[in-house]
Amino acid sequence: MDEYAAIADLYDHVIPYRDRHDVDFFVAAARESGGPVLEVGCGTGRILIPTARAGVAITGLDLSPSMLAICRQRVAAEPPEVRSRVSLVAADMRDFRVERRFALATIPFRPFQHLLTVADQIACLTTIRSHLVSGGKLILDLFNPSLDALVQGVGEIVGTEPEFTMPDGRRIIRHHRITARDRFNQINDVELLYDTTYPDGRAERMVQAFRMRYLFRFEAEHLLARAGFAIDALYADYDQSAYGSKYPGELIFVARNP
Repeated sequence: MDEYAAIADLYDHVIPYRDRHDVDFFVAAARESGGPVLEVGCGTGRILIPTARAGVAITGLDLSPSMLAICRQRVAAEPPEVRSRVSLVAADMRDFRVERRFALATIPFRPFQHLLTVADQIACLTTIRSHLVSGGKLILDLFNPSLDALVQGVGEIVGTEPEFTMPDGRRIIRHHRITARDRFNQINDVELLYDTTYPDGRAERMVQAFRMRYLFRFEAEHLLARAGFAIDALYADYDQSAYGSKYPGELIFVARNP
């Protein structure tokens, strides 16, 4: 089941995604690596396309046919020299095979947290490492769990974003809420609610539901070590500020294939 099918065309217009300040960080890392780059969970190409524009060959991998379809449309609109640097692969991050090795692999913006078991997490990391050259690096992007947020109740809307307008005139406001918490397995059931008003005044609500596992710092470090990685850096934000300099901040690991 493609959980992004209903919202793939909205993704690039959602304000927190559209204005997210991680793109420069990942493009700079891609340039520094010299390429080629493997992006796991490339979605609609939010980071993949700027990376290709920067002159770096990149392979984007995603499981969602809907998101990849949008990405292909966006890549097709780029100049020939940009298109020539991009390859797209439909595959599961836990078990895939690409016939090349990469200087850098990235997992931007949380797709790793859709893996709900340790077995799946290790499978993903091990598969990625098998695609890296010796000394190649992995950037793993997680959110740092906020203890305050984790004790909030369930069911109530906990976030409402500014309205955005689609090219066809639809006006959309997105909300989010936690509908269930499994504290023993560190899994939240999440709903994103898209309240849409059409140009003719008709209203509609779309619901995107998914499960997400949160990881703490040392848990993630142990997962990387079990998969054979050595950790080079841990950042709290995309400005490369040190972990612990802000709360909750991010968990941005830079790990190396020894």
